[in-house]
Amino acid sequence: MEVDLSVQVGELRLAAPVVAAAGTFGFGEEYAELYDVSVLGAICTKTLTLRPRLGNPPPRLWETPCGLLNSIGLENPGVEGFLTGVLPRIRRFGVPIVVSIFGEKPEEYAELARRLPPEFAALELNLSCPNVPGSARGAAADQVAEIVGSVRDVWLGALWAKLSPEGDVLDAALAAQGSGADAVVAGNTFRGMAIDVDRRAPVFARRFAGLSGPAIKPLILRVVYELCGALQIPVIGCGGITTGRDALEFILAGAHAVQVGTANFFSPLCVPEIVEEIRAYLRAHRLRGLEEVRGCARTS
Repeated sequence: MEVDLSVQVGELRLAAPVVAAAGTFGFGEEYAELYDVSVLGAICTKTLTLRPRLGNPPPRLWETPCGLLNSIGLENPGVEGFLTGVLPRIRRFGVPIVVSIFGEKPEEYAELARRLPPEFAALELNLSCPNVPGSARGAAADQVAEIVGSVRDVWLGALWAKLSPEGDVLDAALAAQGSGADAVVAGNTFRGMAIDVDRRAPVFARRFAGLSGPAIKPLILRVVYELCGALQIPVIGCGGITTGRDALEFILAGAHAVQVGTANFFSPLCVPEIVEEIRAYLRAHRLRGLEEVRGCARTS
């Protein structure tokens, strides 16, 4: 039985419901050596800033039970380095590219949007990175509205707002919707920390880091469920997804698509496996597409 894995996220049509999350897939080049990345709905790039960033000092990763703490610090080549050095290499993948951007103030987000060509499938506004200065604004609805509005004024394409799962995420999501976002991504990591008992000091130079991985999936799933009941724009679920059944939970909660992040680190082939698990589920239940089940858990 033929099934249709495509999903509609606003005006953007994705061939599959799975997107590689920002910061966990690089620019796709390493994974393209392992499998055909065109099985993805889209690749979301590492977050870009106006100028190159070296990121935070090591250590940057720390394993926890069922999760991972990271303090990368948005290491990236800067927008011009991406456009001249990276983009020519990754166009060949044949998969939509979503560009993640971060600025320390609304004007920087807008300037980044001005510098990016309209060929990209969407811009994702990183409003929630827990380990760089200035990102705490992502939890405040008025600041979310200001940033989204500033980019909407200069960017005509699809615009996604990636929100923190902490704070009043519903208010932040409503602010993003009201300011012109086409979708919200819920969510980013939760702030956490680790202490090295031998050094008797925090593990990370910035003390706090972002917790991701399977441990946060039930928390993010609850956020997605609530947002899908309150917003008029699509919600993209992101947090702790490692299997096709995980992804289907988010879709049954109402999500239009999902992003896979930390699982790429410990299971580099997880994305094609997740896509195939979703396909097998649809076939087993004699369903032609995901629209037949999206949001079903809201009425049960």
